[in-house]
Amino acid sequence: MSAAAIITRSPKETWKAARRLLERLPARAVVALYGELGSGKTCFVQGLARALGIRRAVTSPTFTLVNEYPGPRPLFHVDLYRLADAAEAAALGLEEYFEREGVTAIEWAERAEELLPPHTVRVRLEPAARPNERRIRMD
Repeated sequence: MSAAAIITRSPKETWKAARRLLERLPARAVVALYGELGSGKTCFVQGLARALGIRRAVTSPTFTLVNEYPGPRPLFHVDLYRLADAAEAAALGLEEYFEREGVTAIEWAERAEELLPPHTVRVRLEPAARPNERRIRMD
């Protein structure tokens, strides 16, 4: 997948960017999300969930570490914010999700970079020039 950058100006636009990415992903996909607090990582995962037909509220699993959303194509939402390193992520069983059919979306993925499979799609979110704007780069 080639690198692309877009600017979004609202949660709905961020959801739309996530949907466009999902349309290009295989049935088993890993999406690594990078960005500071408040950069839109969870909003992007909400867009993935909506595109997958998940209607439950999608919130960051900061304290539970993983939320699973069943469906024809399930979503596994992982938040590594509270983990120190890849060893803790491995102990969590992160790599087992990579073998399951569905989409595994990982917030704070840099904490487990060496565990990510080669086919991982990396999504980087950062503030853009104006308030509420986000620059999203996907590669």
